[in-house]
Amino acid sequence: MLFASAGPAVAGEGQLYRWVDENGTVHFGDSVPPEYAKTERHVVNEHGISVDVLPAQKTEEQLEEQQRLEAIAAAERRRAEELQQRDSILLNTYLTVDEIEALRNRRKELLDGQIRVTEIYLSNLREKLQKLQTDASRFQPYNSDPNAPPIHDWLAKELSNTLNSILVYEKTLDDTRIQQSEIVAKFEKDIDRFKHLKGLN
Repeated sequence: MLFASAGPAVAGEGQLYRWVDENGTVHFGDSVPPEYAKTERHVVNEHGISVDVLPAQKTEEQLEEQQRLEAIAAAERRRAEELQQRDSILLNTYLTVDEIEALRNRRKELLDGQIRVTEIYLSNLREKLQKLQTDASRFQPYNSDPNAPPIHDWLAKELSNTLNSILVYEKTLDDTRIQQSEIVAKFEKDIDRFKHLKGLN
């Protein structure tokens, strides 16, 4: 590596910088030329010893990578904080595994009741629909006989409303079953975590 002829400044001359040009030549000076302002520079003392480093300006790719890594680190910190918070709530809420299981069973039984009620209501709606369809079969457009009278407006509306109600309650039933599965899975996860925190595994 080549060195510029100018050596370190003597004490009292102010802040001194050291930088390297594109040819590998080391320079000293009380200011850095603009073309080297983006490169790594060192602040040196009167003996030429580095006392601080001014890092090189990052490229766009380096900045993007830095931002990506910072985002990952921030997400990991958030996850760790959330886990710590959940652990604290878990330990402050329950004293034993039996307490968690008891609450799980109560929640499950509550949803079991909702499921049974919805199933009964759906069964009644389907029976009603079957009767309405039987009645509607005597009328056009449900009867292919060209002499069949057109369906009454009230009957057509009742058919439509019943079909829509069945669709709504079928979705409600599916959603409740999914909710129940998710709740049971969450409680199982809480039980496993509680055992781990209490050293019960």
